[in-house]
Amino acid sequence: MKAIVDCNSFYCSCERVFRPDLENKPVVVLSNNDGCIISISNEAKALGIDMAVPYFQVREAIEKNGIETFSSNYNLYGDLSRRVMDTLKALVGEARVEVYSVDEAFLDLDHIAKNDLQDFSRTIRETVEQWTGVSVSVGTGETKVLAKVANRLVKKLRLPSKTLVLDSEDATTQALQRTLVKDLWGIGRRYAVKLNEWNIHTAWELKHMSEDWARTHLGGVIGARMIEELNGRQAILMQDELANKKMIATTRMFGTAVTELKDIKEAVATYTTRAAEKLRRQHSAASMISVFVIPRQPAGTPSYRQGGQARSSYATLHSPTSLTHELIKPAMEMATQLYRKGERYSKAGVTLSGLVPDSSIQSSLFNECGNNQNRELMLMLDNINFSMRNDVIKYAAAGIDKQWKMRQEFRSPRYTSRWDELPGVR
Repeated sequence: MKAIVDCNSFYCSCERVFRPDLENKPVVVLSNNDGCIISISNEAKALGIDMAVPYFQVREAIEKNGIETFSSNYNLYGDLSRRVMDTLKALVGEARVEVYSVDEAFLDLDHIAKNDLQDFSRTIRETVEQWTGVSVSVGTGETKVLAKVANRLVKKLRLPSKTLVLDSEDATTQALQRTLVKDLWGIGRRYAVKLNEWNIHTAWELKHMSEDWARTHLGGVIGARMIEELNGRQAILMQDELANKKMIATTRMFGTAVTELKDIKEAVATYTTRAAEKLRRQHSAASMISVFVIPRQPAGTPSYRQGGQARSSYATLHSPTSLTHELIKPAMEMATQLYRKGERYSKAGVTLSGLVPDSSIQSSLFNECGNNQNRELMLMLDNINFSMRNDVIKYAAAGIDKQWKMRQEFRSPRYTSRWDELPGVR
């Protein structure tokens, strides 16, 4: 059996962990630069607030209804996500956990007896909530797709237990009959429309189609796997948490429009530094780096808020590296190349690709000692910045007074990762 543990309105739940006064009150969390709503509590949803709506369009309704509003606090969300995943690994073993996203993880429960799955699912939910304060739902089925179906019904039906186990043929049949094909994991809008045209509306109806039919009409092998999974045959296997990660990207919208090359280069250097840190955390090295910038459309044009056409450039490195200074140098050259005087920029980003294990990097015959020293230096910088925070040590290219930084007018304290923002008890 497989289970999926899904954090409920994750960003909102994180904000409530250190604000118990927000329990049962409407909460929303905004995207980068406080642009759109990206997380919403059930209470806010009941007041008519929808996901992905620009904040300025619903600001009046939010203020009128007293809805608590927060900017994205990624330091807090990332740390609480790690705690949730560590709790799951403690409950079932690290090898049985596949971290699917920041707020979801698949669990392999083949070692749990079928008649114990109901109690074990409740134990998972209660333990995660007790140890982390984050509310979760647990759906369990014979396959990943069936687990997803179960989890969705937990939320749709507002089940008090926050768990659902499809441990019998009758339970699975009822669940599939209540699930529309458009709500199936892996079925996009385009395929859902096609399936409806073929008079297939529910997951139960799709289950009875043949695998050959799915190969022809539902995306080839992917469609065939869907049919297998709906019939209780495992076709989508568990994967390692970082398996086959092909690239690392760091991108941000600017808090205000950027016009100077100096600011573009500082932003690109900062994003390169962040990407290099992520690279080292997974013990990888990059063979290629690319940089992009997005100019803002002239005021008065219909899409000026969304930015214009992105411009990008890439560089292939002489040898794979995870050293920040070796990555910043080509990034600065590309930023200069992409900049156009007179343009206003809304966003920039850096992507590292061609990833290889850092253990496979061959040292230079004439610089082996230097390479080892550089890696030790990077490790030291990472440790200092992680423990002290706020980029205590950084490259000069990243700048000091960053006027272009992301706007976060409603950000809550970073309770778990900043000494000066720890919650106080009186």
